Order: sequence, then C-alpha cells, then structure tokens
Amino acid sequence: MPLKLIQRPSSENFYIRGTVRGKSVFESTGTSDRKIAEEIRIKAEARLLDESVHGKRALVTFDEAADSYLESGGSEKYLIKVSKDGKVSGVAAHFRGKLLKDLGQSDLDAAGRILYPTANSDTRNRQCYTPFIAVWNHAVVNQWAEPRQWRRPRKPKGTNVTVLKRPRAGTRPTSYDRAATFVAAMTPAAAQIMTVLFYTGMRPIELFTLEDHQVDIAGRWISLDASKTGEPRGVPMHEFLVPLFTSLMTRGGTLFRSYKGEPYPPSDEFGGQISTAINGARRRLAKKKIEIADISAYTGRHTASTQLVVNGIHPYVKDQILGHAADDMSRRYTNVPQKPLIDAINTLPVPQAWRDLHWWSDPLYWSRRLLMTKAEAANAARTA
Repeated sequence: MPLKLIQRPSSENFYIRGTVRGKSVFESTGTSDRKIAEEIRIKAEARLLDESVHGKRALVTFDEAADSYLESGGSEKYLIKVSKDGKVSGVAAHFRGKLLKDLGQSDLDAAGRILYPTANSDTRNRQCYTPFIAVWNHAVVNQWAEPRQWRRPRKPKGTNVTVLKRPRAGTRPTSYDRAATFVAAMTPAAAQIMTVLFYTGMRPIELFTLEDHQVDIAGRWISLDASKTGEPRGVPMHEFLVPLFTSLMTRGGTLFRSYKGEPYPPSDEFGGQISTAINGARRRLAKKKIEIADISAYTGRHTASTQLVVNGIHPYVKDQILGHAADDMSRRYTNVPQKPLIDAINTLPVPQAWRDLHWWSDPLYWSRRLLMTKAEAANAARTA
C-alpha cells in the first residue's frame, strides 16, 4: 500500500507508514506540522519508487557516501574542513548533493582546479583526488558505484628542470639551542606543548588528547592508550618536564589546553591546533631580525629522534621511545616505566635559555596568560 501519515498517541510528530513495491516503511518525519510531514512523505515515496526500479546505486549522493566512509573509520582529512565560524568546506562540501552516478573524470578535475586553483599537481592529488577516490572506493564496496580507474594529475611534460621547493616546516630536525630561541617567543600554553614535544618525541595528536590519569610523575612515565597506529605505548618523561607536569596535573583532566582553558580539538593535521601561536612566534622573531620559519609542532619529534641517534642511543631503544618498535612485550607493559628508555630520554640536552623561561615559575598560572607585559617582564628579571 502507498505511504500514509499517522500520529502515535505517545508522540506529536507524524510518522510515515506503508509499503512501496514490497519494502515496508515505518519512520518518523521529525515534525508535527502536517504540511511539512506530507512533503516528506511524498519525497520518501518517490525515493523508494526510484530505488525499487533503478536500485540504490542510482540514488546515493557523494555526501551520503562520504558520511558512510567516515562512519566506517575513514579519515576526514581534506574531505571535510570546518572553520572557526562554522563554515564547512573541502571535497565533500564541493560535491554535496551530487549523485555518484552523475560524477565523472571531468567533475573531479574541475574540483581540483576550483578547490586548489594555485596548487601544484602533487598538492591537488593529495588534497582533492585522494580523499575523493577513497570515498568512491568505499561506495564501490557497498555496491553504490561502479569501479573506475580515476586519472590523477601529473606534472607537466616537456621539461627536465626540477623545481626546488622550500621544505615544509616540521619535516626536519633542528638544534635544541635554536628550538629554545623559538619557544621563548611563543605564548606560554603553546610553548609548554612544544617543550613536551621536544623532550618526549610524542606526536602532537597524542599530546593534545593526553589526560592526567595517563601520567605517572613519580615513575617518569606517560602511558598512551592508543597511538596513531591504534597501539598503546609508553613514553619516558625527561626530568626537565617534571615541574611542568606537576603543575598541570593539579588541574586534572585534559592536561594541555589553550590559554582560554579549552581543550584543543583532536586532529592529526600536523599540529595545526597551535599554528596561530607558531606564526606569532615567527613574526616576533622576525622583528628582532631572527629568521626561524622551519619549526612547527612536528619538529620536536624529528629533533628528539635525531638527537637520540647522535647521543649513541641504540636504535631499538630510540624506536621504542618514538613508538616505532611495538612488539607484544612492549604493548603488554605499556604502563610499566622502563629505566633504559628513561635514561635515554634524559640524554637530550636542555639549553639554559629554555630553563630560564618565565613560565616555569608557575606553569599552570602562565598557561592561562598570553605574553608578559613589560612590567611583568621587569619584575621577573628582578626576581630571577
């Protein structure tokens, strides 16, 4: 029988009930307005008729496939971006409402040009084509789309000249003296995050989600419930970090927050949560004629790894610290402090300039402040 509107005694909202070509339906319209409910009923009936005739494949939109892809554990990186004012952009937003069956190579190529008009082929491939194809392949598995061989963008032919690019910030290590200069120019909350990254080798996402119950100050140990690869691991705590963790632990909960006291949104976008603070430090240093533009949140991890090698730490120990060596034994004892790893992390050097940062006097208090005023700086100098 065709779909009808009914009202249940326990709810004011209208429900759709009936059978369309053998498929039974009983669902809420989510509204008590009969006119709106009737419009929903008509659309639902038309959709079921189309699906019964043409199949589900003819009706799935790209954004529906993207939602399913994310629910199944897919990455939202480059697929969906939400700005601070709530504006949604990215590949999924570009193809919103478009039926999968209507999309072709020209649509994907056009999306790359529209979303990234000035980007090179590598960037368009990574940030547009890759997330699109990931959603498409998910739709294929669910039999919502036909398998296709999508052409990805290529570098222009006809030249053998290699364009030298400026390395992406955070992809190379730096010296601890240079890092101290950079961190000193940062606001306290972000400076504290960078300090821990340089003296643990943790990934930014691991630190942004770290909570007090995961930290054992007495044992100089941090227990991560799940690393980037989904495996738990333990991280040794450098002695230099003990006063910082001791202070932040009094707040409890999520340890590292913005100066407003808000937890950072969990994301693996290369430490983008503190990008404003990093850019601010670069500008402040530039005013002093100090050019440091290659340090970002991931620099700490690369620097710790390189310095441990320079210090003669065994590669296996180094890999355990960074979470690269995850055997059954290390996973079993994630919560047990391991002295060889603690001894190794303590070989990382601590420049005096880092020890002299003003916020060490009360890390929790200063984590809620921005830069020092001139009066506060003068007073800190007198009491130092």
